[in-house]
Amino acid sequence: MPLIYRCQLELHDSMYYATREIGRLYETEAVIHNYALCYALGLVDSEIYATTVPEEHSYRYFCPEQVPKYEEHLTPLNEQEIYVTPARSLSHSSTLNTWKYANNNYHVEMEKTQKNIPSFGRAKEIAPESKFEFFMISKKPLKLSKWIRLGKWMSKAEVAIVETQEVNSSSAEKEFIFAHPLNPLDVMFSHRVISYDVVNMPPVSLIQNVRIRGQYYKFGQMEIPACMQYRFRS
Repeated sequence: MPLIYRCQLELHDSMYYATREIGRLYETEAVIHNYALCYALGLVDSEIYATTVPEEHSYRYFCPEQVPKYEEHLTPLNEQEIYVTPARSLSHSSTLNTWKYANNNYHVEMEKTQKNIPSFGRAKEIAPESKFEFFMISKKPLKLSKWIRLGKWMSKAEVAIVETQEVNSSSAEKEFIFAHPLNPLDVMFSHRVISYDVVNMPPVSLIQNVRIRGQYYKFGQMEIPACMQYRFRS
């Protein structure tokens, strides 16, 4: 029977990634994508996947190109029957930082210039002590690292498993509401999604407050969609 872990994550540094770019403002949404969590939790390129992930797709020691390989990296998790949901905010605050940089065309393109025109941008980051929650579904028991790194700045975060439950998936289908964020590509093949709110963010926008119909796991007082797997656009 599958195990479901309710996990909480607390930031010890400010966390930044560009969910939205509004002019010179780079905003971080208070949601953590499940792709990012898989990498941060060490589920990608760990030893148990060394035989299933080709060496040319490995990021363990060196990244030769800035090309994401989500399908190559996350498909082995389907084979191991491990799934991580996106993380929602339990409590958070934001900080706004302004940074400046100078025009360096003369350095990059060897162009002559008589001016050094400074420019600036602003980054809206998630502040330390913010807390997030996500779920892990696994066929086998898992052991997580207490400390992980997240975001562009590789911000330090503490992970804790607050509840674990062995569950049975119901063969019957029902309509229910799941308030936590979901990756629509991972759930729409196995469930009928009726209504939802969109969280726009790359590489795949998420959905939350989802009214859904399909098989489910009973976890305490809530229902969690069953049969979720990592799926990718063809």
